[in-house]
Amino acid sequence: MLDTLSSSLKDALKKLAGKTVIDRAAVDELVKDLQRALISADVNVKLVMELSKAIRTRSLDEPPPKVMGVREHVLRIVYQELVRLIWASTDVKLEPQMILMAGLQGSGKTTTTAKLARYFQKKGLRVGVVCADTFRPGAYDQLATLCAKINVPCFGNPQEKDALAITRQGLVACKDLEVLIIDTQGRHALEVNLIREIIELNVLTKATHRWLVIDAALGQQASEQARRFHEAIDIDGVIITKMDGTAKGGGALSAVAETKSGIVFIGQGETIEDLERFEPDGFISRLLGMGDLKALYEKATEAIKAEDVDVNAMMKGKFTLRDMYKQLEALNKMGPLKQIMGMLPLGNMELPEGVYELPEGVYDVTSTKMVRYRIIMDSMTSSELDDPALINSSRMQRIAHGAGATPDEVRELLKYYKLMQRTIKGLRGAGSKFNMQRLMKRFSGMQ
Repeated sequence: MLDTLSSSLKDALKKLAGKTVIDRAAVDELVKDLQRALISADVNVKLVMELSKAIRTRSLDEPPPKVMGVREHVLRIVYQELVRLIWASTDVKLEPQMILMAGLQGSGKTTTTAKLARYFQKKGLRVGVVCADTFRPGAYDQLATLCAKINVPCFGNPQEKDALAITRQGLVACKDLEVLIIDTQGRHALEVNLIREIIELNVLTKATHRWLVIDAALGQQASEQARRFHEAIDIDGVIITKMDGTAKGGGALSAVAETKSGIVFIGQGETIEDLERFEPDGFISRLLGMGDLKALYEKATEAIKAEDVDVNAMMKGKFTLRDMYKQLEALNKMGPLKQIMGMLPLGNMELPEGVYELPEGVYDVTSTKMVRYRIIMDSMTSSELDDPALINSSRMQRIAHGAGATPDEVRELLKYYKLMQRTIKGLRGAGSKFNMQRLMKRFSGMQ
């Protein structure tokens, strides 16, 4: 999601960077390009106009800081105003708390509840979940199954139709836990009875947080829904789901402005680990091709042990098939490779041709494919693992036969290895070139 918006924003900034003179005409052209990109992504038109006015006024009226040229000054303004568009991130403290989940049916609220439980569990807190969805068949079974996978207690009663009664019992049953998450029934903001129910649940639980779950595909309807929920229970955070889909997504981002609360998390996958803490600076810098090194570092330290990946050896050019498998295992813990690459400041890096257009199957090496790769590599000799250049057509036939695979599968593995190798070579030495990371450091010190 948002790939098109990101591409359009980067194109607008590249066009500005190519101007010899940054005058009123150049700023007007930039603003029009930004308007087209944001409106195409379904961002609320009113917000786009406010953003445009702020960028135009500041770019023409504010003198650039002494340490910054006009071009960098305008880029900095664009960055800052885009960050303001989606508000500040909602603070999430690692302490005892009660979280009430609200949202439309089909928004992914139940799955997100389990993902949220996993997030707090990984932070070392004792977590429990209460299923107060008494309408959707199988709601409790779905939530209980997800929670069982991560050993998180889930309280519910499929026979009880009173959500408040279930919640009262759940509060007693889970009184010794530190974080309790209440999964409520999916409801439309115009359904008076259901809105009354969630208001009563909010009063009963004395919820620390009331988080609204919004599907990234909801579009312009998201703003109205967010506003009505906010009026009912004072929403203090938004979770946007299905960010890995093909939706425009701007409508969901616009909805945050209606609650004036900020985005708490974004969901970008189907596994219980696929929930990312939202940081507006990092999110916008990724959209603009500046990377998000903070998020990358957090993912890496959480998922990878020091012995998993020898980064120094890799960056010096030592990259064998044996190394690749260890690194794929480590990367798989962090998330899809495409997502990880998006966190690197690649905006101005000259990577090998084709790196940005890797086939989806190459970017996302699934667990199933990794198992196949391991079986194929088990059929290789030590010398072949250390020097893949030795693998000719006859060796390929032997490896395929030994692994119960086809020669095409062996070629796919070798193709993936070569693309990884080319990408790493493209990253080597890139620090000596001007890139957006340096600009980001200057931005962060001046906000």
